[in-house]
Amino acid sequence: MAAPTTLDIPGPDGAERSVRLSSPDREVWPATESSSALTKADLAGYVQAVGSALVSALGDRPVTLQRFPTGIEGEEFYSKNPPRGVPEWVRTTSCTYPSGRRHPQLVVDEVATAVWAVQMNTVTFHPWPVRTGDNDNPDEVRIDLDPQPERSFADVVEVALGLREVMQGIGLRPFVKTTGNRGVHVHAAIRPQWEFLVVRHAVIGIARELERRMPELVCTAWWKEERGEKVFVDFNQACRDRTLAAAYSPRPLPGAPVSTPVSWDEVIGLDPTDLTVHTVPDRLRERGDPWAYLHADPGDLSGALDLWESDLERGLGEMAFPPDYPKMPGEPRRVQPSRKRTD
Repeated sequence: MAAPTTLDIPGPDGAERSVRLSSPDREVWPATESSSALTKADLAGYVQAVGSALVSALGDRPVTLQRFPTGIEGEEFYSKNPPRGVPEWVRTTSCTYPSGRRHPQLVVDEVATAVWAVQMNTVTFHPWPVRTGDNDNPDEVRIDLDPQPERSFADVVEVALGLREVMQGIGLRPFVKTTGNRGVHVHAAIRPQWEFLVVRHAVIGIARELERRMPELVCTAWWKEERGEKVFVDFNQACRDRTLAAAYSPRPLPGAPVSTPVSWDEVIGLDPTDLTVHTVPDRLRERGDPWAYLHADPGDLSGALDLWESDLERGLGEMAFPPDYPKMPGEPRRVQPSRKRTD
């Protein structure tokens, strides 16, 4: 292994941060037929190259770190508590979890903090949809379009365009990015006036409306055995303590793909495998950040909540929560449909 190196990174108000990078030549992504291997030093260089846009996605938010001490093919774990040795210039913020317990999480307000997270073997950054001034009321609607194996990326894009139409029709301004895998994430800024459960209900309202409009392609079924060959709208990503990979965050998959913001004009015909740690810095320099104005005009959630209320009148109520959640009011039994039939 190469000797540790120290990176000097500009901080706020002319300050300079020194970040020690140990084992800089440790391989994080092995080579593939179409891309060269990437090391820890390469990852630190990528984070610096996209630093301003990455911090825009992460800044002033609690962040969970997805860490790989021996590279993406080895052990992984998620750090919700800040790792040991946090520099004194790094912020934390206290979050409440579904169990009711509280503890601090890291806040990535500077490029140097993101590089320090790389030193701690972070590959993917997972920010909460809240700001540290109010960790209970989200300022973003985030919708994860998850295709079943039979569906292509083009199918997901078709669904994303349908989702865009639904969201625009109820007063939200959607932005789109690749997940870094096979799906698409659609985000919209909202005013932080509603707590997590209300936002989740709004997302369910949007998801059901999209399913009504595109029944051959879209499903909202929580149980995988009911999804068939459709694109699942994962409404439970709107729950407290559920996060998506940040914009410009690398993913632990072969070829080092990146969850990359794109414009709606270019999403049709896009090949997400072209968006990697190797290519995204140049793309960002040449095209700028399509998400630069995501929070310029936060929307009102009332239209989405009207969809939820209309579904209640139709007899459509609460949906299943993630398995680690306590039993929630109005929630149906958490039993797979096939097992329910057997019972």
